[in-house]
Amino acid sequence: MSEEREVRRARDAQQRAMQAQLDEIFDHEQASQRFRSYDPHLFRRLMTYVRPYKRPLAWAIFLMAVTSAASVAGPNLVGAAVDTVTAGLDGDPTAAGTRLAWLIAALAGVSVVEWASNRSRLFILADLGTRIVVDIRGHLFGHLQQLSMRFYDTYKVGRLMSRIMGDVSVLQDFVTWSIVGTARSVFLLSFILVSMATRNWRLTLLVVLVLPLMALLTRAWSARAREAWREVRRRIAIINGYLNETVTGMRVIQSYVREPTNARLFDGLNRRNLTANLHAARLSALFFPTVDVLGSAGVAIVLGYAALSGDRSLTAGDLIAFTLLVDRFFNPIRELSRRYNQLLATMAASERIFELLDLEPEVQDAPDAIDLPPIEGHVRFEQVVFGYAPEAPVLRGIDLDVPAGTAVALVGETGAGKSSIINLVGRFYDIQSGRLSIDSHALRDVTRQSLRSQMGVVLQETFLFGGTVADNIRYGRLTASDAELRAAAEAVGAHDFIQRLPRGYETEVGERGVNLSVGQRQLLAFARALLADPRILILDEATSSVDTETEQLIQRALDRLLAGRTAFMIAHRLSTVTRADLIVVVDGGRIVERGTHEALLAQRGAYYRLYTLQWASQARAA
Repeated sequence: MSEEREVRRARDAQQRAMQAQLDEIFDHEQASQRFRSYDPHLFRRLMTYVRPYKRPLAWAIFLMAVTSAASVAGPNLVGAAVDTVTAGLDGDPTAAGTRLAWLIAALAGVSVVEWASNRSRLFILADLGTRIVVDIRGHLFGHLQQLSMRFYDTYKVGRLMSRIMGDVSVLQDFVTWSIVGTARSVFLLSFILVSMATRNWRLTLLVVLVLPLMALLTRAWSARAREAWREVRRRIAIINGYLNETVTGMRVIQSYVREPTNARLFDGLNRRNLTANLHAARLSALFFPTVDVLGSAGVAIVLGYAALSGDRSLTAGDLIAFTLLVDRFFNPIRELSRRYNQLLATMAASERIFELLDLEPEVQDAPDAIDLPPIEGHVRFEQVVFGYAPEAPVLRGIDLDVPAGTAVALVGETGAGKSSIINLVGRFYDIQSGRLSIDSHALRDVTRQSLRSQMGVVLQETFLFGGTVADNIRYGRLTASDAELRAAAEAVGAHDFIQRLPRGYETEVGERGVNLSVGQRQLLAFARALLADPRILILDEATSSVDTETEQLIQRALDRLLAGRTAFMIAHRLSTVTRADLIVVVDGGRIVERGTHEALLAQRGAYYRLYTLQWASQARAA
């Protein structure tokens, strides 16, 4: 029994932990999203994307007015036809028949006009909405490429994709359907009211008495529906983020056999989304049938008035026309309530999109920044202080003079500040104090593009883009010829394995290079950096993912290719940096030693300890 209690207690603890994790995910997303009421500033800003297309929008609204007028003309023509038939029974059948033929022809013509104008309007709106979304997504994409690395260090990819895809789709729906759809509802409602009042103003007033009840119902429903659909959007954003994280980390998930746990966690998120959707669906299922009932009540008022009022001016045609018009009268009201909710959803989506667009890049070109001329590669750090947070500096007073053509190896424990140093050379972050220059040009005084176009970077985690092997090698220099591309691949020892691929240089690498081994992806990254012919080459743990044989191949290539270039190399395997011109030992954000391999070993200091410990661990492993 005690064993069963322990099992039950462990299962309950696991369920509580799962629930806590679900609550944490949900609460975090809830705190990050707000839902706004109508904001004229956001609306005006959104309209800046519509303004270039105001002419087709005006045409769409005009066609909407034509469609609405034709829609209202139909019941009136039916009423006139009924009156004509009634008059023909009591009067001249021939004249009545002629008039009826004309009315039928007019009704057919009105139907054709309604169909043609509606079709043209839908085509214009579909084209208009798509073009506006293309503009917004293009603007977002261009802006995201300008944002600094700190933004991508902290912002979840799933949330970002939710904004770019989901929120922009909300704007597309609003621009495509809501703007002109609102105009359609207003036109239709106005035409119906005028038509009804023209026929019988007393009966029109009786029908309008239903409107206050409709307004109260719509207001109550809108408030609840707004919250319900906000919940739906928030929960689907959570699911998108979790899906992105799961797909990206699938190798780790399968390695740790997390599939059952992750499936239960996703099931919990999915069921919360189901609950939110069902709640929103129940509200809609309550509201729209109620609107239909009120529409039936309007028809009942018309029929009751005809039966009880004794109004002799109300003909059979008036009665039928009123019945048809009242049936259509509540459609635009219901549509306006939908559009209002879509407007509120658009405000929320606009706020999130413009929040992204309003983010200023942390690293920006100065107003008077100049293009960095072709460089020799002399890099100098002077009392450089830097931290990812102002209150926690990572680099403290770095002084380092690297003459052009020098290969510098940065070594030290994890977290010592090595990667921060090379991040500053590429100006992916700005220093907080001190001076960092290349060929006496302070990096703050030159444009980022002119700086980075003269650099090549190979990171520990190689990123290949979808496309062919050749596309990935040419990524930094699109104008390179096939001969230059092959020469770069041969220089780093990649040509032989590329030739063995099914289509050689035209082989598709797959998403993120999935069709290649880790070592092959690393060799392609070397070829990509070298084809760009950089004056400064940065290698961040660039040989950590390759085997010993491939590492030796790369070392032989680097001996030739680093000649005449300034290079910054980070490597935990110290055997790869022994031939560097200068080895810099970083510890606690400070440079504690510098010199050649032999000189540092002779000092028997920090480098000596790192080197001997690494060789000792390798000997034990052997």
